[in-house]
Amino acid sequence: MPDSPNRPNLLLVLTDHWRGDSLGRLGHPVAETPHLDSLSAQGVTFTNAYTPCPSCIAARRCLMTGLTPNGTGFLGYKDQVAWPYKQTLAGELTRGGYQTINVGKTHFHPQRLHLGFEQLTTAQDYEAWADSKTGHPRAKYAHGIHGNSWMARPNHLPETDMEETWFVSRAIDQLDRRDPTRPFFLCLSFNGPHPPWCPPRDYFDMFARRQMPPPVDSEWSDVHDTQARRPLDVNAWRGRLPDHLNQRARVGYFAYLAYLDAQIGRLVEYLGRSGQLNDTAICFTSDHGEMLGDHNLWRKTYAYEGSARIPMIVRLPQGQGEQNVERESVVGWEDIMPTLLDLAGCPTPDKVEGQSMLPLMQRSNVVGRSFYHHEHAPCYHPENCYQSLTDPEWKYIWNPVTGADQLFHLETDPYEQIELSSDPAHDTTLQTWRTRMAEHLADRPEPWSDGRTLTPGPYPVVRGQNSTGFTEEVK
Repeated sequence: MPDSPNRPNLLLVLTDHWRGDSLGRLGHPVAETPHLDSLSAQGVTFTNAYTPCPSCIAARRCLMTGLTPNGTGFLGYKDQVAWPYKQTLAGELTRGGYQTINVGKTHFHPQRLHLGFEQLTTAQDYEAWADSKTGHPRAKYAHGIHGNSWMARPNHLPETDMEETWFVSRAIDQLDRRDPTRPFFLCLSFNGPHPPWCPPRDYFDMFARRQMPPPVDSEWSDVHDTQARRPLDVNAWRGRLPDHLNQRARVGYFAYLAYLDAQIGRLVEYLGRSGQLNDTAICFTSDHGEMLGDHNLWRKTYAYEGSARIPMIVRLPQGQGEQNVERESVVGWEDIMPTLLDLAGCPTPDKVEGQSMLPLMQRSNVVGRSFYHHEHAPCYHPENCYQSLTDPEWKYIWNPVTGADQLFHLETDPYEQIELSSDPAHDTTLQTWRTRMAEHLADRPEPWSDGRTLTPGPYPVVRGQNSTGFTEEVK
């Protein structure tokens, strides 16, 4: 148990590709997340949480350092680039006396880099276990669905042998054997619901009997169907699918969420049964969302809600924060490190750019940031990139390569079906957001702003590397 009431255990549950709207609590028509909904009743649900950079590695660098993409120098997706950061979430907590444990996906480089964690169990450890148990090499991938595909089918492995179940079992093992004289920080990081959408058969069958809601459509996004290459590649990043394939993709996706929800519930139940729950702060979130065919787009890296908005549920130890409330304050992944350090009573390094969410969870009259900035460098296509400013009412998107911009009124158009940048009635609003963007980008090394106007120019994926290129593949 923690050595004092002011030193709570910390549990950070990460997922990959979980959309911000896909929680039962928020009224989604098919998402079944009873365990997460129960967790939200004990804490705060942030309804305007965003990823700073919606692809795996870029977002995780922000999470683990408390920096924005501008601060990490990593503006998009690129594999095989070292993580040189000296101040990290796990490192600071280890120095602060916490027993720090990672179970699951890291996406660090080199692959087994600890990044401050004392104990490290990774997806590669699971794959070795699965290969040994089944006697088949690459047993996890025997379903034949690619890791970025919109295809879906039931998993070929028993639920007890699937990766997510194994991760939770390993997490429980670690907590059973932990040092009782120190509080713990456990990062449980799932690969799902990243494609392939191959949930356990029982979950797939439950959702296959239901009619899934169709993808969100819009006139402005017709180009993503008309310009898609035919026939569609199984990993296509854009293009409209036939109805039966959209149905199957969504069955696989939402069945996967329900399976993950059950596994998260399994771990929370263990914490309660072992007497550790009341002394544990829990944060559940995702590195980015999944377009799921909305606006004829798939996967992530976009500014739109399906890609950039994420779930964020924070449950504080018993008696330390508000319960069963929703906050409209705009928060992001760089805010998690200062929040957990704040809870742990550890100093936050000066270079951290995120803001602690703790005041927003403890006092209802606290006002957070006025808007949130998020971005992604070119990916899939040399013009597929963006800079965006978002608040609970509006979203402004600017393309630094083409100079095109978009404006959406999220309050009345939460799925961004009506693009307003060419509507004269919104000229003043558009100019206001353009000016804010120019001011926000003025100190960037990229040649996009003089503080007053926006000018298109090169957009690197990683500063100092690939200055005009783009990443074609995202994991």
